[in-house]
Amino acid sequence: MVKHTEPDQSLIQMPSLRAVKAFVAAAKYLNFTRAAEALCVTQAAISKQIRELESFMGAELFIRHGRTVQLTPEGAIFFDAVQLSLSNISQVSARIRRQNKGKRVVTLCCTPAFSGLWLTPRLPQFLAGNPDIDLNLVVTQNFVTLEPGVQPDIFVNKLSKIREGYSSHPLAYDVIYPVCSPSFLAQHPEVVTLDGISQSALLNLSPYGRSQIAEHVDWHVWFEYHNVDLGTRVAAGAQLLHSNDYGSLVQLAVQGQGVALGWHYLVNPLIEEGKLVRPVAHELVHKDSQHFLTFNEQKKDDDACCRLRDWILSKF
Repeated sequence: MVKHTEPDQSLIQMPSLRAVKAFVAAAKYLNFTRAAEALCVTQAAISKQIRELESFMGAELFIRHGRTVQLTPEGAIFFDAVQLSLSNISQVSARIRRQNKGKRVVTLCCTPAFSGLWLTPRLPQFLAGNPDIDLNLVVTQNFVTLEPGVQPDIFVNKLSKIREGYSSHPLAYDVIYPVCSPSFLAQHPEVVTLDGISQSALLNLSPYGRSQIAEHVDWHVWFEYHNVDLGTRVAAGAQLLHSNDYGSLVQLAVQGQGVALGWHYLVNPLIEEGKLVRPVAHELVHKDSQHFLTFNEQKKDDDACCRLRDWILSKF
C-alpha cells in the first residue's frame, strides 16, 4: 500500500511568494507605480497581487490615497515580519549563486572584540592572497542561539565544544595586563604603580550580556589577584567607566581616557604600533582560560574553508 504524505498545513497556509514580493515593494515605496517599476512589472499586476494577498489574509494591508498608499496596522505588522525573511532568502540565494560561479563563500563567526581588534587589521592580507573567497563575517556575543539559517564554517570564541560535528583548535590562553595611551601615562605618572592605577580613571569590562564569551576578568578580579583592594578607591577620585563592549574600552584607552585591561592577543598590535603602553609589568596569566577555533568537519574537504582556518591558526 502506498503511504501518502499528510498535507503540510504550514506550507498550505503560506501566502504566494510573488504576492509577498509585490507587497514588500509597495510597502517600501508606498506607491504601487514605483513598486511596479522596481519589480519590472505593470502597476495592474502589483494591484492584483495586493488584492489577492489581502483576500488571503482577510485584512486590508493598505489605505489607498489616490496614487499613494499607507500601511494599515495589519500591513505594518506583516511588513516587519516579511522584509527580514525576504532579505535572508535573497542573501542565501546570492551566496549559492556566487558559489556556483567560482566564488567560494566562507562564514566566520566571532566576537566583536576579535573582529575589530584582531581580524580587521590582518584581513586585507588574507583577502588579497585569496581573491576567490568571499568572506561572510558574523559578529555576535550569542553563539548558542544564532539566527536560523546561520551555519558558520568557523567559530572563534572561548567555547571548545560549541556544536556537534566541529573540531576544536586552541589558539591562546589569557594574558591580561593594564594598558593606557602614552599621553595618559605622561599626564598621570602615578599609574606606574598598582596603587596609582587603582586610584586612576579605569575602563572596566562589564559582564552583562557576555555569558557566552566567558570574559569574567574585570578590574576587581585583576586587582584581587594582585592583592590590591579596589574598595579603598577614593570616592571622590577619578571616574570608573563600565562597558560590556571591549572594543569600545580599548578605543577609549587609545584616546587617553583611562587605563583598561588588555588581553595580550588583542592589544599587542596596538602596543607594537605605540598607540598603547604597559604602565606596569604586572599581569594575570590565566592558562585555564583558552580561546579556540572550532571548525565544521563537514568542510574538511572544502579548500576555501581550510585556507581560512589554516591562516588564522598560523597567526597564533
